Amino acid sequence: MNRLLLRFGNRTYDCSSRTHVMGILNVTPDSFSDGGRYLDPDLAVARGEQLAAEGADFLDIGGESTRPGSEPLPQADEIRRVVPVIEKLIRRIDIPISIDTYKSGVAKAALDAGAIIVNDISGLTFDPAMLETVVQKKATVVLMHMAGTPKTMQENPAYLNVVNEVRDYLAHQAERAQSAGIKQIIVDPGIGFGKNLDHNLDLMRNLKSASPAGFPILVGPSRKSFIGKILNLTVDERLEGTAAAVAACILRGAHIIRVHDVKEMRRVALVADALKDREPAV
Repeated sequence: MNRLLLRFGNRTYDCSSRTHVMGILNVTPDSFSDGGRYLDPDLAVARGEQLAAEGADFLDIGGESTRPGSEPLPQADEIRRVVPVIEKLIRRIDIPISIDTYKSGVAKAALDAGAIIVNDISGLTFDPAMLETVVQKKATVVLMHMAGTPKTMQENPAYLNVVNEVRDYLAHQAERAQSAGIKQIIVDPGIGFGKNLDHNLDLMRNLKSASPAGFPILVGPSRKSFIGKILNLTVDERLEGTAAAVAACILRGAHIIRVHDVKEMRRVALVADALKDREPAV
């Protein structure tokens, strides 16, 4: 078995041995699912501690909503939202903290505050300075695929072959990141980012084919609109649909799941891991 190892200080994650869980903490007023709940830094810190206690392996903190149709936020506002939360959480939890941003200034401020992963929805394409920022700070990067921008991405997304196009994009960006000196790279096909229902389902059915080999695969189906379209349910009623999507993604090769409901999805992951085909011993 080829091991996919991620190292953060004295902590090593073997992504080949089990599915890891990334907990979502949005400190925004307008995120599609939990916008406004954790704007107060003390509430955000308490929520971060709760997610860690529930079994999160990573904590992903975002200060700008990237829901479909959203407008960009000034960097200074984003920094004011995320940095105080990161500074407090690094003293209270012992799991790696990720900053969910596509802006190099926000990434630098968050990394200086204690984050060690940059989760960039643009795959290092929106901000020309982001690549160098990640290199200089020796951070791990999550490269995600997105067609368009958050404001425009759901305006009739189209592909000739979504699986091949996502894989080729991620492979190109991963090669670019490696050539620049980034040591740890995670890839994310970008469920719900510039994709319609059929695109999302195709990517999840063919997750390994949609991802370049040799990198941990992260997926983020949690509470997303494709679940609402299938079940005709609002965002706060999508727990079971998220569980089904998470299990399917794990069985098709996901190594990391990015979710709001850590306790429940960690349980789903444990069962899905037990059901996975095991590689023969050599």
